[in-house]
Amino acid sequence: MIQLESKSTIERLDIALSKIKDPTFLLNKGRGNEVNYYIFDYPARDELTVREWIKFAKGKNQQSSDGFHIVEFDLYDIMIDTLEEKGFMEKCFEFEKKYGIDHIVNAIGRMLRLSEDSGGILMNYIKDNTPENAIVFLTGIGKCYPFIRSHKVLNNLHQIFDESPVILFFPGEYDGQELRLFGSMKDDNYYRAFRLV
Repeated sequence: MIQLESKSTIERLDIALSKIKDPTFLLNKGRGNEVNYYIFDYPARDELTVREWIKFAKGKNQQSSDGFHIVEFDLYDIMIDTLEEKGFMEKCFEFEKKYGIDHIVNAIGRMLRLSEDSGGILMNYIKDNTPENAIVFLTGIGKCYPFIRSHKVLNNLHQIFDESPVILFFPGEYDGQELRLFGSMKDDNYYRAFRLV
């Protein structure tokens, strides 16, 4: 099991805020001149603390002249809104009763086009709704499990979106190679992101 630093989640969030306020953070280029993707991992028990901090950071950002906008995309909300817009919510409930959870996971993945190189519905929504000079916060990945997997989101988004730094708030552990949702469920390997703190 991967051990997070001895700092509390709130201390790590404060460090994260000072990092994103650094003017070089928005320049958004890392080694090899690629766009910077970050993961802020935290114990799942601190989910409500992280949600409150994100609200605080967004509110503080709106009132300041930092030169960037924090834009949050809750992946769960986007998924539910998409299912409702397409009239699929009731069908999903019926489909799950009839065929089980695995079938509904596959059906939602196909509907959202998560395996497409073009990014699919979620990734294109993020790309189309991110203003200039933004820092993207991706949230809700824990609420999406098992329908949307973090490594798939990051891989797909990385292929089509390089305008802004992206931070995935991940209720689990990330060691720079492996994502473990809730600290126990192996999501998959992902090598392109940096731990934010």
